[in-house]
This record gives sequence, structure tokens and C-alpha cells, in this order.
Amino acid sequence: MAQQVSKTELAHYPEIAMSERYPLSWPAGWKRTGARKAAQFGKTRKELHSESGEIRYAGKSRLSIEDSFERVEMELRALKIDEASVIISTNVPVNMRGIPRGDRGEPNDPGVAVYWTQKGKKQCMAIDAYLRVADNLAAVAATLDAMRAIERHGGAQILERAFIGFAALPSSTRRSWREVLGFGDSTPSREKLQERFLEMARLLHPDKAPGKHEQMAELNAARDEALRELGDGEAAHA
Repeated sequence: MAQQVSKTELAHYPEIAMSERYPLSWPAGWKRTGARKAAQFGKTRKELHSESGEIRYAGKSRLSIEDSFERVEMELRALKIDEASVIISTNVPVNMRGIPRGDRGEPNDPGVAVYWTQKGKKQCMAIDAYLRVADNLAAVAATLDAMRAIERHGGAQILERAFIGFAALPSSTRRSWREVLGFGDSTPSREKLQERFLEMARLLHPDKAPGKHEQMAELNAARDEALRELGDGEAAHA
């Protein structure tokens, strides 16, 4: 269900195409977990019994990132979410399908954030309670499943209120994207904007600078706001 990125788009805007999925775009204003813990998520293994020909329970194994990714996709499909609107963001580099790679080890910050649009409203769910990216993704899937149970039992209005949209910083402390990215009163081109974003992201990324989660979230939000404002039109160079 991940939004597909064409080779043409990657050729012209490789950083823009991938940066929303990697590095992690943690929603601005969301509190981070202090002490993370190991999770109990797993998948059931079954084996064919050689003598009886029966499929028997063979224990549980740890979920891979792809296993958990598929669980999130399944839950979003059940909610009838437009797959083109879905972005699953982590600190794990993604492959050409937009799926976090399972061969890169665990990042220092294993948090995940899932963004989508439903009924014209942008929504988000972010979890970083566990030590592994796969387990945080599985927690998102489990939470979505629990929320669907609310809907099944007649709580559609409760469900709608339960989903939290893109969080913004408090208006009294929120800085404009020009201030965050250091453009002052000038309006940069999209290329200059992305260049500045990457320079600042290298300094603030939580994997390299522990404790910079809030600053990185603010930077991501500023970049996204700037891209929305610039749109597809030509912008004057800073």
C-alpha cells in the first residue's frame, strides 16, 4: 500500500521522493518515549507434519520489518484508506517500493510514523515505545485493529475522534518555515530548499545527535510546509 515512486520522479527529486519515508518524519509536537522496552509481537509458525500430513503449530518467531509493514497495510486497507495517501516513515532506508529495508540493522531511534488521508483529513499515528522498528510498526497495526473494533461495535463517531491529525506546534511557539530553515524574508527555489533541509538534517538527525527529536520534527514540518507553499510554480532563488 505504500505510495509508489516512479523512476522518473526519483531521477528528478530523489531526496524529496524518499525523505518523507526516510529519515523518520516524527510529527511535530508529539511526545517521545523515554525508556523503550522489548515487545511481545511475533508471528505464528506452522509446519507440515511428515507422518500425518497435518499443518501443526510450530511456535512463534520474531516479526521482520516486512511482516509488520504488511500488517499495517492490511489494517489501512480494512479502513478503506486510499493507498496513494499513505506514507510510512522510519529511520530505516527504503527500497524502490518504499518499504524499509530489513538488512540495515536497528537505528538508534526505532520510532515509526504512519501518515494517511481519510475523508479529506490528514491523519497520523506515531509509536516509538519499543526497541525494534518492526515492533513499533506492529504496534501501529494492533492499534488500528483495536480502533476498527470500536467501529464494528457502533462507535464510528468515537473512532473518528480517536484518530489524531497532523499535530502542529503551539501557535505561541511555532516558528515559520522560513525562520526554521534560515531563509528570512526570501523565497527559495525547491532545489535550494531541499539543499538547506539536507544540510540541517545531517546536523539534527537523532541517529547522529541524540536528544534532537523535537528539532528534527520541527525541521521536517517546516520543509513540508515550505513545499506546500511553493507548490509547482517557479520560485525566486534565495
